[in-house]
Amino acid sequence: MGSWQRWLRFGGASLRGGGGACVPLGGSHSVCRRQLSGAENETLKQRRTQIMSRGLPKQKPIEGVKQVIVVASGKGGVGKSTTAVNLALALAANDSSKEIGLLDVDVYGPSIPKMMNLKGNPELSQNNLMKPLLNYGIACMSMGFLVEETAPVVWRGLMVMSAIEKLLRQVDWGHLDYLVVDMPPGTGDVQLSVSQNIPISGAVIVSTPQDIALMDAHKGAEMFRKVHVPVLGLVQNMSVFQCPKCKHKTHIFGADGARKLAQILDLDILG
Repeated sequence: MGSWQRWLRFGGASLRGGGGACVPLGGSHSVCRRQLSGAENETLKQRRTQIMSRGLPKQKPIEGVKQVIVVASGKGGVGKSTTAVNLALALAANDSSKEIGLLDVDVYGPSIPKMMNLKGNPELSQNNLMKPLLNYGIACMSMGFLVEETAPVVWRGLMVMSAIEKLLRQVDWGHLDYLVVDMPPGTGDVQLSVSQNIPISGAVIVSTPQDIALMDAHKGAEMFRKVHVPVLGLVQNMSVFQCPKCKHKTHIFGADGARKLAQILDLDILG
């Protein structure tokens, strides 16, 4: 029997030097725990952080891109892609001297080609990088340019992550002031990969006023906070229907759900 086993078997000696507390094991046996000092506690926290960060990719900026803004949602069908397109167009309209790009990383359901009225395959540069397609003054890249419009992307996770890596690293953006990234819904591998691979200036969360959509939007905001991405605020979409004849407004999905969530999360309502 080793010394540690004998200590547990027969009670052992109390560890008093560090100012510890004894926890009964049953009968007359006890285990004494030493209380950590403040410095030791801090060292332990740093050690845990180092262990947790092992294996995570190091953030590397996209070449030629100054600022990256991601548009995300917890649930699909809330108008996230529409918001991303309008944000890119608004940035370009607000200052014509700024160069704006739009990246669609929703591999399974790319919407940007349809919304930006773009078709065709991207050309390759001399460095064998894909050239974005251009419309309305916005440089665009999407998985929708690489597959047929009606063809489903039936891929497992590893192939999806490989495609995301190519969309992030193998596109010749030139020089962009802002790159707006249309994220897929949810809080899965793609969101984590994008957040951990590139520095992001901020995230915009899109939701409808419905309880279920707000619940998922809450999860999305918390995810970005966990990976240290600033959340710029919430956008409430589909908040009101206005009758084209009598102009009466009806809150079909609720009125101020996103405002209440913004108060809970201490965020701004952007629109």
